[in-house]
Amino acid sequence: MTTAPIEKSPVTKLLLTPEEAAQVLGIGRTKVYELMLSNDLESVKIGASRRIPTDALDSFVAALRGASA
Repeated sequence: MTTAPIEKSPVTKLLLTPEEAAQVLGIGRTKVYELMLSNDLESVKIGASRRIPTDALDSFVAALRGASA
């Protein structure tokens, strides 16, 4: 009897590295660090690393849209 390979469903990341967040936003990594430092972009600390919650990106973009209206 042959068993079919188990397909793994893709996992949606809840936290992004600054590099990943920069790619999603279409800006540079340095700018992401500037936004985190100024508290314009929320981030969390895990050990010595910083991560950006995906919903923080949504909030950041919504705030930009509100500011331009």
